Amino acid sequence: MPDAQQTIRWGHEALELEIGIDDDGTVRLVRLGAPGEATVEQRPGAPLPLVEVTAAGHGRTWSGNRFIDTAIGERLRHRSHRTGRDGVWHTLTVELYDPVSGLAAEVTYRSPDGVPALRGEVVLRNEGDGTLSLESVTTLAAGCLTSGGAEGLGTSDLLWAENDWLAECRWQRRPLRLTSPALFGRIRSHDGRGTFERAGQGAWSSCGSLPMGGLTDRLTGRTWVWQIEHNGGGWRWECGEREDAAYVALSGPGDSHHNWRQALAPGESFRTVPAALALSTDGGPDGAFAVLTRYRRALRRPHPDHQRLPVIFNDYMNCLMGDPTTAKLLPLVDAAAEAGAEYFVIDAGWYDDADGWWDSVGAWEPAASRFPGPRGIHEVLDRVRDRGMIPGLWLEPEVVGVRSPLAESLPEEAFFRRAGVRLVEHGRHHLDLRHPAARGHLDRVVDRLVGEWGVGYLKLDHNINPGSGTSADPGEAPGAGLLGHNRAHLDWLDGILDRHPHLVLENCASGGMRMDHALLSRVQLQSTSDQENLLEYAPVAAAAPTAVTPEQGAVWAYPRPEDSLDEVAFTMASALLGRIHLSGRLTELSPEARALVHEAVAVYKEIRADLPEALPLWPLGLPAWDDTWLALALHAPGATYITVWRRPGGDQDVTLSLQHLRAGEVRVDVLHPSTHRATTTWDPATAELSLHLPDAPSAVLLRLT
Repeated sequence: MPDAQQTIRWGHEALELEIGIDDDGTVRLVRLGAPGEATVEQRPGAPLPLVEVTAAGHGRTWSGNRFIDTAIGERLRHRSHRTGRDGVWHTLTVELYDPVSGLAAEVTYRSPDGVPALRGEVVLRNEGDGTLSLESVTTLAAGCLTSGGAEGLGTSDLLWAENDWLAECRWQRRPLRLTSPALFGRIRSHDGRGTFERAGQGAWSSCGSLPMGGLTDRLTGRTWVWQIEHNGGGWRWECGEREDAAYVALSGPGDSHHNWRQALAPGESFRTVPAALALSTDGGPDGAFAVLTRYRRALRRPHPDHQRLPVIFNDYMNCLMGDPTTAKLLPLVDAAAEAGAEYFVIDAGWYDDADGWWDSVGAWEPAASRFPGPRGIHEVLDRVRDRGMIPGLWLEPEVVGVRSPLAESLPEEAFFRRAGVRLVEHGRHHLDLRHPAARGHLDRVVDRLVGEWGVGYLKLDHNINPGSGTSADPGEAPGAGLLGHNRAHLDWLDGILDRHPHLVLENCASGGMRMDHALLSRVQLQSTSDQENLLEYAPVAAAAPTAVTPEQGAVWAYPRPEDSLDEVAFTMASALLGRIHLSGRLTELSPEARALVHEAVAVYKEIRADLPEALPLWPLGLPAWDDTWLALALHAPGATYITVWRRPGGDQDVTLSLQHLRAGEVRVDVLHPSTHRATTTWDPATAELSLHLPDAPSAVLLRLT
């Protein structure tokens, strides 16, 4: 682009951006990277506006599937800008105005001190005379991700993660040139009309794909990763080529993908869904995920659970599977306490009297048939406390079964509706938490369970997808209704934790179908999967720290009586670098298997103080679903911990690359299992650890100091 008449330089010792302002007020993001890096020479027009907007009557300047090159984005002009500090966060706000539509935009960038990550958010305000119908808005757009023109594009790979029920966090990598082929030779006309995109739809933010992506240079290791921080409703990102450089545009819901439109009357405003970019200049994907981990820790609501990391027993997986009773629970309570659990969670089914609970939920009262006797469920809750643990319960707050009395007693406006009809999905209605009756009902439930019953842990599940959303008000687009509910949901969670600051909340949605950092900025734990097969859980557990900080990632450790000792050690190892969700029929285990469980919990308690500061890396690369060998490492200030899994097939030997330990004297200890047959060899010159595991399946937890 031509030399800017004014340049805004903003950032800190880890990150700096430059915004160019031309003499006509045009504003472009011209550089984003480490301080001191040279501004990359770019083709005229290559840098993107700070925000791209489409509205009815205001489309694109270059038609296609891209959500960039918008008419409003091109017309936005600089009004003012200001910088500030908010605790550890550096802030920059740029105010823009489009004289044609009358739309004003307030673009706010935030970055935590010392962390090369950028968070973006935009507030649009209608200063014109007529109503504007918004159809898409970018939260964060950057056209300066690569350097070197076509050569830089040729060495860049796209990253994204497929995410399905039972098969979460499956990262993919593909050369950018396969998704954005080179279109120009001797003659150059214009950029293509397509782009590589991923989008989420409905109430599950990570169903299909994680709301994340990345771009890495395979030669230099320079890597960007991004996340869209939206809990449930629509999101979309696109990445492609524009004017010989890679660009990314991160958005919340839009009209073409999510049936979202926002009518903005004169004087009204709209706030976008936040999104973030994290940069590693030479560390590859591992380095960028480490930066994102630090950013996520700075972003979330403080809570003592993030440092304590207590061991949780949950009665569901490979155990009671939604069929709890007093008789079944009391022996499990004793076994969990003996194993070292500190919380005991009664999962689904505690409210089911006889006729099946799926389509009757909503009142959240204990089933007398399951908990007979004068004390009912309190006999179990008291036993949990007597054994030194804190009791927890499963809850699916946003749904009401079609057979529940709440389906009749709550007003029609308290539920999701479209075309004037209340929605039914898989035998349930969906509450709209914008309505005071819906929120009041849930507040009363939580205050009863926590304030009166003494429950200290709630597992909040969500098992239906009600589609594009709700049209609660005349003319409201369903996607706008869903966005309103999602924001009310976050506000409800904040209210719960304000009233009950020591309550621990777990986010679950059919396993990992809501793995997003709108929710994870509030709740303390994230369910990573509903996968029951220990062999198939391993790649999910290994990749989970890409999506969630290690101390928030709940991984099932669920030994079965029929498992071999190697399999018991394997499933326990999967949870030792995250949060242990102990389960399984502990009372039926052999003494040898029970000893391995107790040993693993004791090891976890020995190392867990290191995990809240540890950063993830993958010595064998990001895990693929069918890999025979998998490895996850956490690099803490005083040690590096590595879980290595060997699944059936392949060789007995593997070599792990640990470049952060190069040229160092390293001691290798096998922490779990004590029954291992592993042998290790460390090469300080190459920073490689050779590991021999003769049996498959088997797994070990190593500590390198």
